Amino acid sequence: MPVVGMAGGGQLARMTQQAAIALGVSLRVLAGASDESAAKAVSDVRVGDDRSLDDLLAFAKGCDVVTFDHEHVPGPHIQELEGTGVPCRPGSAALAHAQNKLVMRERLSALGVPCPAYAHVPSSDPGAFLAAFAEEHGRPLVLKATRGGYDGKGVWIVDEPSSGLVERLQAEGVDLMVEQHVPFRRELAALVARSPYGQGAAYPVVETVQEDGICTEVISPAPGLPEDLAAEAQSLALRIAEELGVLGLLAVELFETGTGLLVNELAMRPHNSGHWTIEGARTSQFEQHLRAVLDLPLGSTEPTAPYTVMANVLGGDDPDVYSRYIHVMAHDPAVKVHMYGKESRPGRKIGHVTALGADLAEVRERARHAADYLRWGPAGGTE
Repeated sequence: MPVVGMAGGGQLARMTQQAAIALGVSLRVLAGASDESAAKAVSDVRVGDDRSLDDLLAFAKGCDVVTFDHEHVPGPHIQELEGTGVPCRPGSAALAHAQNKLVMRERLSALGVPCPAYAHVPSSDPGAFLAAFAEEHGRPLVLKATRGGYDGKGVWIVDEPSSGLVERLQAEGVDLMVEQHVPFRRELAALVARSPYGQGAAYPVVETVQEDGICTEVISPAPGLPEDLAAEAQSLALRIAEELGVLGLLAVELFETGTGLLVNELAMRPHNSGHWTIEGARTSQFEQHLRAVLDLPLGSTEPTAPYTVMANVLGGDDPDVYSRYIHVMAHDPAVKVHMYGKESRPGRKIGHVTALGADLAEVRERARHAADYLRWGPAGGTE
C-alpha cells in the first residue's frame, strides 16, 4: 500500500489520518514538534522543520507522494524534492499561487478570472501611490502581505494611506499589495478536487461566516444561492484548478457582490470551509484529497443531508473543554464534535462541531450552541 507524506503537523494532517485509515494507506507526517496536533494521532511521525531542505529530503524517502497541510514550505525546496523524482501534489508551480497573493492575482487576472482591483505597493513613496489608488478605487483600502497571512493576519483595512503603517511594515521587510475594498453581500467558498488523470469533482458551494478575520461558521449549501451562480462558482473553481495545474484539493474563497462573483483567496489543501464534509458529504474532503494525490478515482460529493453547518470551536477563558462534553452530547446526541488536540488559547481554533438537518435555522442554532458551550460553558462569553 502507498505511503503519503504530508508536510505539516496541524489539524488538517490529523484529520487526514482518519481518511487514510479507512483507505488502508499509510500517512507519514513531518511535524515541527512531537506535541503538534497530527503528531498526537499519526503513528508515522518524523519531527523536523518543513522549511529545511535536508529535513524535507529525509522525510520524503520512502514516500510515494508528498502533499502539504499548509502553504509555507519554500517553493525552491519543493522543486528540489520534485527533482529527486518524488511526486509533489500540488507541485511547486501550482503552490506558488497560494504562497504569494500577488502572483495569484496576476495569474488569475491574465486568465480573465474576476478579482478585486489590486496593485503592488512600491517601496518608493508608497503613501502617494496609495492615495492615487484610493482616488481611483475608493476608501477604505485593503493592504495585504503578499506572503504568509491567514486567519486575518497579514491583512489591514486602512482609511488613511499616509498613516505610517505601510512605511513601518516595509521597514520590517513585509512585501505589500493593495486591493479595492469590495462591498460584498457575503463570502462563499467553492471546494473542488483534481487528479493527475484529469478527473475533477466539485462540492456544493458554501457560505462562510467571518468574525475578526476568522471563519466561525460554514453553511452547506450556501442558503438562497441561485443555481446558476452556484454552478458558475463550481465551474470557475474547476477551471482555476486546471489552469494552475492543481493536484489535490483547491478551495476558492469568493465574494458574492451585486454584480457577480469575485475571487478572494486560494488554498491548495484541505480547507476550513470543507470540514463539514466529514459528516455532510459521501466523501470527506480529507479522503478526496488522498484519492486525488494518489490518482485514484474521486469520490461522490453528494450531500448526506439538506443542510450541514460547521461551527469552529475557539479557545475561551477556561481550557477544560472536556468537562463540557457531557452537556453538549446530552443536549444534542446528533451533533458531532471534533477536537484538534491543541492547547486552548482565547480565539484560537481548537476544534469544530457539525450539525445536520432539514431546517436550516434549527441546524445553525444546534451548531452554534455546541460550539459556544464548548468554548465558554453555561456562563457565556465575555468578549
